[in-house]
Amino acid sequence: MLMPSVILLLIWMIVPLSVTIWFSFQRYNLLSPERAGFVWFENYRSFVVDPAFMGAVGATLYLVVGVLAISVIGGIVIAVIVDRPMWGQGLVRILCISPFFIMPPVAALIWKNMFFNPTNGLFATFARFVGLRPYEFMTQSPLSSITLIVAWQWLPFATLILLTALQSLDRERMEAAEMDGASPLQRFVYITLPHLTRAITVVILIETIFLLGVFGEILVTTNGGPGTASTTLPFLIYKEALLDFDAGTAAAGGLVAVVMANIVAILLMHVIGKNLDS
Repeated sequence: MLMPSVILLLIWMIVPLSVTIWFSFQRYNLLSPERAGFVWFENYRSFVVDPAFMGAVGATLYLVVGVLAISVIGGIVIAVIVDRPMWGQGLVRILCISPFFIMPPVAALIWKNMFFNPTNGLFATFARFVGLRPYEFMTQSPLSSITLIVAWQWLPFATLILLTALQSLDRERMEAAEMDGASPLQRFVYITLPHLTRAITVVILIETIFLLGVFGEILVTTNGGPGTASTTLPFLIYKEALLDFDAGTAAAGGLVAVVMANIVAILLMHVIGKNLDS
């Protein structure tokens, strides 16, 4: 009974992975496939010693940490605000989660052309209105700008998870604390925040796994530049494969990225498991 599922899993996952491993041990240029040959671990060495590699790792970590900080902190703030009774609460919640349904390249183009454009963007117009010089986001702070775009996309996800957890909070505890003279800040720090701990860890785990593969936003905004300022690991692999036509090094880089992502996921699962057990 399990054989169809096992066969499908093998075809869907194991075969592509095996082909990637095969190419990672070969010198295979897409422009001259006839010159292919085994070079064993040379592709891995070439990818890791590339001067752009450490910069790509740093950019990836910067992006992940920045997006997590904005989405988690912003998600908590928005969830607490939206959880309060207000007029049009349902509409407000729908508007809060709507950015999550916009395709990443589309969202990036919206931000690039409507907000970050130094000529007629919203921020440039406001800067000129108050007598300031428009700031060129995509050339002066490319990685921070992309981080802000990706955080805007993932903020609704964090808000939704945290709002769901917040709605399961025992209101009697909050009322009892209020009657005992606890301030709003004390109620948030000692009751609300501990209650959201599990939801926060889940948000961090899920977002980290997806953020390690951010690519579309970089492609349509900065194309990895200026220079390599906004080149992350996925984009570096893309450059190796489709710009330098080096399929062997790209395959090796993809496996390196998979190993690094799994190490991060295992560490996060270990931390979250200890958190949930406690």
